[in-house]
Amino acid sequence: MNNTLEEYKKAIKIKYEIEKEGEYFDFLHHPSRGKLRDLCWLIFEDNPTQDDLKVFRNLLCVDFDYTQKNKFKNQKDKFRPIETFFKGETDPSNIDAINLAAVIVDFQPRPFKKFNEKCRIEEAKQIKNVVENVTAEIDGSGIEKTVLLKNENEESQEVPKKRNLMLNFKDLFSKKVAQKIYPRKIITIAVGAVAVVSSACLYFVQKKN
Repeated sequence: MNNTLEEYKKAIKIKYEIEKEGEYFDFLHHPSRGKLRDLCWLIFEDNPTQDDLKVFRNLLCVDFDYTQKNKFKNQKDKFRPIETFFKGETDPSNIDAINLAAVIVDFQPRPFKKFNEKCRIEEAKQIKNVVENVTAEIDGSGIEKTVLLKNENEESQEVPKKRNLMLNFKDLFSKKVAQKIYPRKIITIAVGAVAVVSSACLYFVQKKN
């Protein structure tokens, strides 16, 4: 929480450096307790939020009242911590003074409670993103390994397939050759047998005559 409070104060101070050159230059460029008190009144005259009204009450110990401007002028010393904070002379620890400083320079989110909640939400989102990224990397590595193993298995299976294809082709070729050769042998044998029978018949006929 201390680190978050320091971030809150730094952010308010950065906003002050911007705002002091803007609309409220006369009040903020060389801030004094009186100037900050008068600027605070101007700001709260313009529809303050409930959070801002609570900050006002916590620091000044009175409720903001349009009709009590003269009494409010007596609250100048309550703005001293804000004056020295803007000037860089002190590092305030009073959270109510810090919150009112945020109101004066219109820093958001405010008060500190809302700033702290936003920081916690952002941190939770960052942690979630980191976890998701790490998980995705782990899953991705697992997928890559699975793909590599699958590819290796497919490659190892391709070798037997190629061998089987070669053997099948060889068998098929042998069968085709056999189919071509076998009829030729039959024809040759048949022709030879006919020739032998014809010669034998001719021999017996000649012998008989």
